[in-house]
Amino acid sequence: MSTQLDPPDILPDGRMDTATAAKYLRISKKTLATRRCRGTGPRFTKPGRVFYFKEDLDEFLSRRQDSTAQRGKAS
Repeated sequence: MSTQLDPPDILPDGRMDTATAAKYLRISKKTLATRRCRGTGPRFTKPGRVFYFKEDLDEFLSRRQDSTAQRGKAS
């Protein structure tokens, strides 16, 4: 799955802010924030502001589950 983002959206070290990460994952910022609070979303860093690394978002997108009962559980 490839999502096109403008180069200024992704920082040189691969970080994205919440709005860019949500766009990359094709979900709303609110959904991403909810998943972050519940611990069911992708890994993030918070050095004052929340950032996501592209590699962590790609890993999150590649997770596979056996049933809907596993949805939201860390694999």
